[in-house]
Formats: sequence, C-alpha cells, structure tokens
Amino acid sequence: MTTEFTVGLRAPEASVGTATAMKAVFVRDLKTAFRQPQDLLNPLLFFVMVVTLFPLGVSPEVSFLQQAGSGILWVAALLSVLLSLDHLYRHDFDDGTLEQLVLQPQPLFLLVLAKSLAHWVLTGLPLVLLAPVLGVMVHLEGNSVAVLCLTLLIGTPVLSLIGSIGAALTLGLRSAGVLLSLLIIPLYIPVLIFGTGTVMAASEGASVEGQLALMGAFLVLALTLAPFASAAALRISLSNS
Repeated sequence: MTTEFTVGLRAPEASVGTATAMKAVFVRDLKTAFRQPQDLLNPLLFFVMVVTLFPLGVSPEVSFLQQAGSGILWVAALLSVLLSLDHLYRHDFDDGTLEQLVLQPQPLFLLVLAKSLAHWVLTGLPLVLLAPVLGVMVHLEGNSVAVLCLTLLIGTPVLSLIGSIGAALTLGLRSAGVLLSLLIIPLYIPVLIFGTGTVMAASEGASVEGQLALMGAFLVLALTLAPFASAAALRISLSNS
C-alpha cells in the first residue's frame, strides 16, 4: 500500500503533481476506511445512540425536545467527530506512510487538507445526512431541520479541520484520546454555540443570515489556517517520535 501511495504522488509537473498527490491521499484514505468498516460505523452509531437515548434519560416531552433538540444533535455530532479523530493519522503513522507523506515534494499542508477532507466525507457528511431523520425524532419543525442540516454542513468541516491539529499534536503519545479531547473541545465551543443558536433562532422565526455568515467565516478561517498548523504539528510529532 505504501509503494502504491508513493507512486501515485509522482508527477512530472509541480502543479499537476500537487493535484495528483491530493487526489492520491484522498482516495487512499477512503479505501483504507472502507477496509475497516468499524471505524466508519462507530461514530455514526454513537451519534444515533446519543440522540435516541437522551429523551429516554431526560424527558420525552415534545416542548422540551423542540427546545433542546438542536443542542442535543450538535453535541452528539461534535462528540462523534471527536471519537473518530484518533484514527486520522494513526494508521499512517503505524505503517510508515506518514513519513513518506512528509518527504514528498508537494506542500504538506495541501496533503493534510486532502486528509481532512476525506475525514469529513467519511464522518461529517454521514452525520449531515442522518440529521433530518434524528431532527424529526426530537420534534424539530421543517424549517428548523433544514437550518440544522445547513449548520452541520458548514460546521462539521470546521470540526474535522480543527481536530486534525489536535490529532497531529498528540500523534504517538500514550492516552492520546484523553489529551486530544482536552485540547480540541475548547476550540469546538464557538462552533457549537453558533450552530445551536442558529437553529434556535430559526425555530423562533428570527433571521439566521448573520449566524450563518459567522459560521461561514469560521469555515474559511479553518480552511486557511488549520492545514498549516496541522502540517507543523505533524513535523514536530514525527521529529519527537
């Protein structure tokens, strides 16, 4: 697999080579994930279980679920993404592919961006697709469900991009999952607040354009800065391993 991956990164021209390398990284991560379906299913099952069990453990009243439903779904989505972050670089680190990735002539931050995109496609996008069904389960109205899906569509890539920084920093450490949670959850709080607040504003009939614009700004900022930070963190982790 490592040999095929290295060959896929080679190209005669720098511009074509970068695009080819990003595609190779993206496709390889997808193929690797589908060879280990438990890593794909665990976050989704966790997402469904949290949303399903919350009404049983707190209150099944319709008025309460309509008020708290957006928060329940967003917290469950956040924790589901966090659950999958430990595998973002772990398998590549174990089989030596990550060292090959760092040694490639292409910019490392673009290859990291491709890995983060693959992580979102495998983890965040399924959560967005499941959200309408679970939104109806917690008695959200049609407009609120649509806004919920839109906020998750904007917000979950931010979670993957920010999470890649923590996954890179904790690479190779013992008890990395606990440390990863402590590092990343505070950075997730603004996305959680605005994602939940946007859905609540929509349920009250208020305008949500401002909140959506802020979430879009979060996404642009994460796309701009997170790949550079993740690439630097990977170099630090590999130099210390």
